[in-house]
This record gives sequence, structure tokens and C-alpha cells, in this order.
Amino acid sequence: MLLNFEDRESDSPLVEKIWRSHSDRAGRFLSVAASNVEMAVTRHRGKIFLTVRGPETSVTPADCPAEGEWVGIRFKLGTFLPLFLPGTLRDRQDVTLPAAASGSFWLNGSAWAFPDFENADTFVDRLVRKGLLTHDYAIDDALQRRREGLSTRTTQRRFLQATGITHAAVRQIQRARYATTRLRQGASILDTVYDAGYFDQPHLTRSLRRLIGQTPAEVMRADEQLSFLYKTSPLP
Repeated sequence: MLLNFEDRESDSPLVEKIWRSHSDRAGRFLSVAASNVEMAVTRHRGKIFLTVRGPETSVTPADCPAEGEWVGIRFKLGTFLPLFLPGTLRDRQDVTLPAAASGSFWLNGSAWAFPDFENADTFVDRLVRKGLLTHDYAIDDALQRRREGLSTRTTQRRFLQATGITHAAVRQIQRARYATTRLRQGASILDTVYDAGYFDQPHLTRSLRRLIGQTPAEVMRADEQLSFLYKTSPLP
């Protein structure tokens, strides 16, 4: 396997997952569509840097160096850094923060120590206290199809600002990732069509090709390395 992943839950209500990975060799992988904002620390050949990433609305082939190490903080939908709005980061318009002294980087005029897999929750708490990380709770209502006194237009505007993509795009991405996980777990293609709410097998195939980069049969064979995936459920 090109990339080896490990993940854990977070104590922060604003974090979806904490993950880390390492590569034993160089190669190419498929960076699958994703709807969340995340921060990732890269360590490679004595260099270290932190990147803020936005949503990805389609699959992108990517290169992986040998002997690289990564730690990622994937935030829950609706959580973002006001300094880097998700829409400006969309589709790999990532921002790599400038290096400060050894083992730190610059953010909003201050030097910050790079987070690791163990202390990522403390790092997130500090971001919140400094006002550099926020969450729009109207997004939670929209994802659960709850109406809390906001007009449809206002909800759509806030959703786009807080996530960088539309509600419909989020649903499509989450469904494709869920379907991919089910297929990797051994579910049949027809069962996955039903479980994930696709109209039919061609609908599933079109979605996975665009968002995951593989057909359902290719996903089941697991011939090609995919970026970080974890157990999800389709949105209501």
C-alpha cells in the first residue's frame, strides 16, 4: 500500500476526525472529493509545513513522495477559519502558512507550534480561543433539514460561506464517499445503490467516476490508492 492511514475521534465538537499517515514509497493516488475544511501538517526530508485545505468537488490524481508523514485535522461541516474562507480554498487552492522559528509557523501575526496527532485537540481549542476558528450552527440545521427561522436564501448564503460549496454538492460528495466505503467493506453493487440512495447502477457509476475516480467494480478491487476515507453515513 502506498499510504497507511490511522484516525481517531476528537474531544472538540468542531472536529470530524484527527488522522495521520505515512508513505513507504513514492507513487500516485486519487485525492477523492471531500466537503470539509482541514489543516494538514507535512513532514518530509527534514522539512515541515502546515497547509489549510478546502473542499474538493471532484477527484484529482496526486503525487505522493517517499517517506512522507502527515497529520490532519478534518473539521466538521460549517467549521472554518475566517482568515481563509472555504470558497477561496476550494478545489486545491490550498494555503501553506509561512514558517517561523524551528518547529513553528506564522498565523495571524503569531508563531504557532505545529500540532501533532496527540495534541491536535489542544491546538484546536487554542484556535477557538483566539477567534481564528468558528462554526456556523445554521449549517447543522440545514444538514438535518431543520428550518430555524431563516429564509431559504439566507440559509443558502450562509451554507456557501461556511462550507465553500452548495448543500447539493455536499450531499453528492457524502453519498459517494459512503458508497465507496460500503463497497470496500464488501457490499454488493446493487446493495450499495439501494443503501446510498442512487436511482440505479449507472447513476452510482457516474457519481463514483466523477467524485472518487473509479467505477464501483474498481472500488471493490481496491487496486488504486485513495486518499483518507472513514466510515460515514449519507445525509438525511
